[in-house]
Amino acid sequence: MTKRDYYEVLGVSKDADDAAIKRAYRKLAKKYHPDTNAGDKKAAEAFTEVSEAYSVLSDKEKRKLYDQFGHAAFDGSAQAGGGAGGSAGPGYQSWHFEGNPEDMEDIFGDLFGGAFRGSSGKRRSSRTSSGGFHQGYSGSGFSGFSGGSGFGGGYSQGGFTDGGFSGFHGFGGSYSGAYEPQKGSDLTADVDVTFEEAAFGGKKTIHLKSESGDKSYEITIPAGIESGKTIRLKGKGMPGPGGAGDLLLKITVREKPGFRREGMDIYTKLHVPFATAALGGEAVVPTIYGNVVCRIKAGTQSGTKIRLKGKGIVSMKNSSVHGDQYAVVEIDVPKNLSREAAEKLQEFEQIRTGKRAGHSHSAA
Repeated sequence: MTKRDYYEVLGVSKDADDAAIKRAYRKLAKKYHPDTNAGDKKAAEAFTEVSEAYSVLSDKEKRKLYDQFGHAAFDGSAQAGGGAGGSAGPGYQSWHFEGNPEDMEDIFGDLFGGAFRGSSGKRRSSRTSSGGFHQGYSGSGFSGFSGGSGFGGGYSQGGFTDGGFSGFHGFGGSYSGAYEPQKGSDLTADVDVTFEEAAFGGKKTIHLKSESGDKSYEITIPAGIESGKTIRLKGKGMPGPGGAGDLLLKITVREKPGFRREGMDIYTKLHVPFATAALGGEAVVPTIYGNVVCRIKAGTQSGTKIRLKGKGIVSMKNSSVHGDQYAVVEIDVPKNLSREAAEKLQEFEQIRTGKRAGHSHSAA
């Protein structure tokens, strides 16, 4: 039977790039795959034809020969620098594939989904011969794959044997692979910690509710953790054939009255009496490490930031590095003055501005 043009088989133009050829093959291989067309002889033939076409057009050297000599490049009736000579056998047995195993794994992933490459499965593979995928229909095909239904047995020229698909058409027993069982799904939960727990870290017991009942976990809080970070408890998620998934705890740090955190720095307000701000003196600043006495310079203005070096949050990456604390000055203005205090303050203002009582003039 006369073979159809390989480009026609895949439905692509002769100038199609590798990506277009690969897309066309995946679509057709999935359409005609024996697993979805059990007992359909025409689908099996179409699958063979599509696979053969792809094995040639996906290989740069073979495609070059095919473009130059057509099917004759592979049936022994043409020579091309020694690359296409000799007889390879009749019909579909005349072609073989020596492409990239990883490329074909991607295709099998599309065809078989989770049975071949699960969402949590890890791919482990090895090549069992230096020739890659080769010698069409030799051996048992992809009999090494586990978890895929319909694999196993051998391929007979007349069709499929042993009740299933025995091997990918045109691919010999030169590749073996195995896939780890899938792990269970990860679970997530929200956990609140205090300002101090986040700053200093330590052990904490948490209680989580689930459909199977309440569960308690002892977790280690890293010093310096901030809201939005995640603590992972390995193996505490949903169970699965390959082991349990993980439990992901999303951290929210509670606010602390009088303290505001920005990264590793802490901001607080420092209320300073009017006289202290004007004349200078000392003020006590609360920090997460205890109270600190700092000096207030004469003439300090409201909004002034006093830096307390190293009194901020520790770095999660380097315990020897700390942020700073900034005490933002707010000058307290007295609300209720005695008569004597009011007179003294008025006298102070007159001295400060150079005006005397009874000598002030209002604008006309």
